[in-house]
Amino acid sequence: MCAIAGILRFDGIDIDRSLIQRMNDLASHRGPDGDGVFLAPGIALGHRRLAILDLNPRGRQPMAWAAGRYQIVFNGEVYNYLEIRRELEALGLQFATGTDTEVILAAYATWGEACLDRFNGMWAFAILDTQDRSVFLARDRFGVKPLYYTEFGGRFAFASEIKQLLPLLPAIRANQAMVLEWMLTSFEDHREETLFEGVRSMPGSHCMRINLRTGTRTMRRWYVLRRDPAIAAWTETQAIERTRALLEDAVRLRLRSDVQVGTCLSGGLDSSATSVIASGMYRDQTGRRFMGIHARASEASIDESRWARMVADDADMDLAIVTPSTADFLGTLDDVVRTQEEPFGSASMFMGWHVFREARARNCPVMLNGQGGDEVLLGYERYFSAATRQLPLWRAVLAAWEESRHSRLSFWNALRYKVYFLSPSVRVKRLKARSFMRPEMQERADVSFVVRSAQAFNDVFELQKLEIETVQLPHLLRYEDRNSMRHGIETRLPFLDYRLVEAGLSMPTHLKMRGGWTKYVLRKAVADILPESIVWRRDKIGFEAPMQTWLSEARAQILVDVSDSRILAQTCDREALIRDWDRLHPWRRWSYFNLATWERVFGVRWS
Repeated sequence: MCAIAGILRFDGIDIDRSLIQRMNDLASHRGPDGDGVFLAPGIALGHRRLAILDLNPRGRQPMAWAAGRYQIVFNGEVYNYLEIRRELEALGLQFATGTDTEVILAAYATWGEACLDRFNGMWAFAILDTQDRSVFLARDRFGVKPLYYTEFGGRFAFASEIKQLLPLLPAIRANQAMVLEWMLTSFEDHREETLFEGVRSMPGSHCMRINLRTGTRTMRRWYVLRRDPAIAAWTETQAIERTRALLEDAVRLRLRSDVQVGTCLSGGLDSSATSVIASGMYRDQTGRRFMGIHARASEASIDESRWARMVADDADMDLAIVTPSTADFLGTLDDVVRTQEEPFGSASMFMGWHVFREARARNCPVMLNGQGGDEVLLGYERYFSAATRQLPLWRAVLAAWEESRHSRLSFWNALRYKVYFLSPSVRVKRLKARSFMRPEMQERADVSFVVRSAQAFNDVFELQKLEIETVQLPHLLRYEDRNSMRHGIETRLPFLDYRLVEAGLSMPTHLKMRGGWTKYVLRKAVADILPESIVWRRDKIGFEAPMQTWLSEARAQILVDVSDSRILAQTCDREALIRDWDRLHPWRRWSYFNLATWERVFGVRWS
């Protein structure tokens, strides 16, 4: 797990080493174990290393293969690298390191771009072919690892984080269209464009080839999620057995490490399942107790620490608990906003930030997490609306009653969800009514993704696909990546093993949602290894922040940022916003404050 960077000039003129070195330095938090640079006419590659496999200096990057023909900078992990390495060794190839980086290079030299289909993992990498004068960029199936790019002065640059690219831009300006869309809809990381003008993100499951002779670029999707008819025909017993087996194998692969591995333990079903499976395997492999870290909220209504303790005690894990305070919130505010790089929808981000800070303090550079389980196995209550879309009215009402018994939804809210999420006009009208944006700014805001999301609720597979690829998972992965890598921590996500994702999306809906229960097949699959009260919880909250407390106690500082924001002055009725501030829902107060803080921290200009 690392940071990568590159600058390409198509005129072949040498690139100043200081430019690529600065890009490396701006991401030093991602790779505290060393850095490296490769320079050639018109080419500069940079890398910061977080050593996880083969801690020897021979594992440093940029790494060469085939007598220097290929050079790679790589961020991520290919978990099945040992199996691929054995396959390549059978073809006569020899390896000098124990890294997955070298395996990627050898696989690319052997199979070309088709090597991507063999990888099980998370990655963003660039491979320079000095012979045919090309650079190949690739990102993993679900975009777990980030990759941004920009063009400036006839040059092309790419990096793991936006902040590495900002010094190359003529000015730091807001992408007005993206800012307005975010302010109205709260959609994040759903387009190639970012909120910074001139910076784009290469989507997950895409790759790009750059011809250094001509400067031409071709980008294509290399992986597409599809239904598997064989999986769609599984019986309930088969689905339960295969879900358990796939999850166990995903965890097994993600325990491969030459450093300590731990877990983020919220006390919910997904993190508890991965933690308990990993705990047993880790003890068998190392003879040591597995470590979990939990972020406890100071508000009693959202304190889930008792659930985390229950799981940790049951699995004989070593559990650490952190409780971020209002002082912690204010003391880390600018750092967290700078870490995330773009505005984010909830102050709960700070809880994860403090979990990973604790992991670094405990010298645990690899952490498992349950991210992705809700999207893969229908864990959000709003998915009920899609799962019951085709039912007759009386069955839909009965389903709403079942949902209210086995989820956090009241009966009335279960009915309202079925109207709200299926109707784009209702959703857009409500979003506009809750906004302080000027009418002309509301009209400029693009609501097409609200419409796409509502339409996807007519088909469960299409909804899951859209949420995994576009409107839900990408921003959660950005949160995860930035918070963990800010502290030099690699997070691994078993539920995003592509085999488990494909199985989850192909399974019949009634195996994922049944009788008002979300993630039914997973609950059954882990029922014998978790306490029953965890398996059948219906009040899961997650690493929720005590946002009401924080925003109330930090009110004075918040209103200074909001009052000083030029972006809010340009786009909103700022006087009405401040006048009605205390009546706003906490998440709405946070969104305006977050935007103002982002503007201040990065020095963003509106025009």
